[in-house]
Amino acid sequence: MAQVRRTDRRMADGRPIHYYDDTEPWVSGARERTAVDTRDLPAVATTSTMRWDVLTGEWVAHAAHRQDRTFMPPADLCPLCPARPGREPGEVPETDYDVVVFANRFPSYAGAGTALAEEPTALVDGEALWPVRPAVGRCEVVCFTADHSATFASLPVARVRTVVEAWAERTAELSSLSGVAGSGEVFVFENRGKEIGVTLQHPHGQVYAYPAPTPRTSQLLVQAERHRRAHGTSLLADVLAAEQRAGTRVVLRGEHWTAYVPAAARWPVEFHLAPHRDVPDLAALDDGERDELAVVYSEMLGRLDRYFDGVDALPYIAGWHQAPLGPERQLGRLHLQAFSVLRQPGKLKYLAGSESGAGAWINDTTPERIADRLREVAS
Repeated sequence: MAQVRRTDRRMADGRPIHYYDDTEPWVSGARERTAVDTRDLPAVATTSTMRWDVLTGEWVAHAAHRQDRTFMPPADLCPLCPARPGREPGEVPETDYDVVVFANRFPSYAGAGTALAEEPTALVDGEALWPVRPAVGRCEVVCFTADHSATFASLPVARVRTVVEAWAERTAELSSLSGVAGSGEVFVFENRGKEIGVTLQHPHGQVYAYPAPTPRTSQLLVQAERHRRAHGTSLLADVLAAEQRAGTRVVLRGEHWTAYVPAAARWPVEFHLAPHRDVPDLAALDDGERDELAVVYSEMLGRLDRYFDGVDALPYIAGWHQAPLGPERQLGRLHLQAFSVLRQPGKLKYLAGSESGAGAWINDTTPERIADRLREVAS
């Protein structure tokens, strides 16, 4: 069982910041997190709205204020690094930290838990075809380590375990906010690599709390409901069981978790990671499951970095899909999808006409070949 101490503070503009400590003198409370954010910052103001796309049945967020967010600063100006004498102050006022989480200064979604969550839907140009409403939600940044040059895969397992604890706590807390609870979804993810589109190089991830299920989740819910009506069972649980029976694409199997390449993998490098027990989200994991997750997840990210010879840091997206918070919650099940846009060293998988224009996916390899390679590069 991990020993993690959480300390809650406020930033100069009022945003909450949460420290998750696993080392001394912080974890025992021998010292407290007392650093003050002395920057002169105006309160965060967002203009995010969501408009209904009547052609696809999806909400599209518009967040024009994000055009001015920080983009690829040099290491000595990184806003996610701890405070250093002589350096411009960043988002973290402490001179060191283990894991830290804070509200994004340039959020795509904001206002969950406030009166903004109750604002009614309006219409664009007064037309009934185009409803518009505030993009209510929460966007948080999770810094995995104070070490700017580290990667998630390079972290000790004990630190990964602390990140898991932070993910679980943030999931539980954001799931209870008005504007999210009862209708939304909490998504935990990491973007890594300039090929993915990251704007900051420091090892970090994000947690998004949405006001409604995302398009991917909505599509999954439709399929899961069809499967339940036809078979009376959980689609995601049945997929895991089928992959375990076949074994062809299983990459790693532990007591509580199985990593596998899905039978219809879309990306040139991809794996899924699922718990053996039916749980809706990270907050529902018990201590044993969290402990093993830290080991298994660290191992799988290490395999990604060994996947291509000559590529030491594979660009990837790793996202935790959790059950939605509305009436269809029972159809969801916790699972991770991790994938890369790199199809060969120096060559990207571009989402061109067929994928982006028509939504018809074409993979440049087979799931079985991906699984073979992920097994070959085990530590």
